[in-house]
Amino acid sequence: MKKVASTCFTLIAILTGFHLSAQENKITPDHVYHQNIRTVKLNRTGDPVSLPLITLNSGEKLELNFDDLQYEVKSYYYTLVLCNADWTPVRMNAIEYLRGFSENQIQDYRFSSVALQKYVHYRVEIPNKNCTPVKSGNYLLKVYLDSDTNKLAFTRRMMVLENKANVGGFVSQPINPKVFRTSQKVNVSINTKGLNLPNPFDQLKVVIQQNFRWDNAITGIKPQFIKGDVLEYNAEQNIIFPGMKEWRWIDLRSFRLQTERVEKTDYQRTGTTVFAMPDFPRDNQVYQYIKDINGRYFPATIDDYNPNFEGDYARVNFVFPAKEPFAGYDLYIFGELTDYECNTANKLVYNGARRAYEGALFLKQGFYNYVYGLIDRTTNQFSTEYTEGDSWETENVYTVLVYYRALGGRYDELIGQLNLNSIQNRR
Repeated sequence: MKKVASTCFTLIAILTGFHLSAQENKITPDHVYHQNIRTVKLNRTGDPVSLPLITLNSGEKLELNFDDLQYEVKSYYYTLVLCNADWTPVRMNAIEYLRGFSENQIQDYRFSSVALQKYVHYRVEIPNKNCTPVKSGNYLLKVYLDSDTNKLAFTRRMMVLENKANVGGFVSQPINPKVFRTSQKVNVSINTKGLNLPNPFDQLKVVIQQNFRWDNAITGIKPQFIKGDVLEYNAEQNIIFPGMKEWRWIDLRSFRLQTERVEKTDYQRTGTTVFAMPDFPRDNQVYQYIKDINGRYFPATIDDYNPNFEGDYARVNFVFPAKEPFAGYDLYIFGELTDYECNTANKLVYNGARRAYEGALFLKQGFYNYVYGLIDRTTNQFSTEYTEGDSWETENVYTVLVYYRALGGRYDELIGQLNLNSIQNRR
């Protein structure tokens, strides 16, 4: 009887595990589920434009900051879910990859002051004494209310690296004349000495990001050559990204002092409205170098204020002139400020009387990069080709992530990482 009960319990546990995994597979990474949650930033402590990546057992930390525009303290909790290279949850118990507690309450918060827009600012550092990853790999940070994972507030990707492979590379122009002047090619070599790698085509996974973006990351590539312990990923048709142009910018560090990118500012008793200068198409313009932060943003103030809990918010209006609407396309403002998503919140609407697209975002004081992109209604593909244009000379940053699945392993370890700059590492 005890054996039957034990078997039934095990079966229930297995079925429950499969059910939970199916639920977790539906969760969208880097997504905010509630409009009252704003300015979610997960980055290395002290570096707001960095990739949320730390080295295992290094003492490095990430800091999570976010605001809740509902001016009341809430019980926010977070958990970390170990994921494979493709961000599907690993079928492991949390005690196998976390030291401490799998669920933790965020207890560091402050009410906003000075700002017209009231909010509560929350902050937590990870790892900490209550929650520390003990395995390398991808982790999905989930923040939710009242210790109820069904009340999900937002998610963020983070990565934990354990260096086991040496990764090298450079950026070059493609040979293909069709993309020679508009694109950039990333060349990668991986030294796997010391790894048990009888099947590198299946055991290694390489992911390459342009400007920290996951929406257009290149995956599924295979090595072109294997020379002893070194794998080379340099096939001519692989790892080619549109060069884009340098990102547009707007300086919102002060609502009192208007920068050259701000046309005017309206002040009301309950809030502020900023009107940005019109952003004209750049697809036919010659490339011009402008120092940018590659699509990122960071909260900041010019005045002697703490941007975390003293920075204010404003409705920022954007205008993109066009003689006529793009037939078959929808236009979006795009960047980290929109979580690299395209939805109704960052979609621009064509104003026939003004002959321009118009839209607005609710933004905190800070410095922002952004571009305009089109989504084809037929293919659902996103592109900046007709709004910004592409140039092989553009300064872009590339991140190479190398994942390894040991023989008999149950998850993908993150064993190598490389940062490349298209100007500094160009050949």
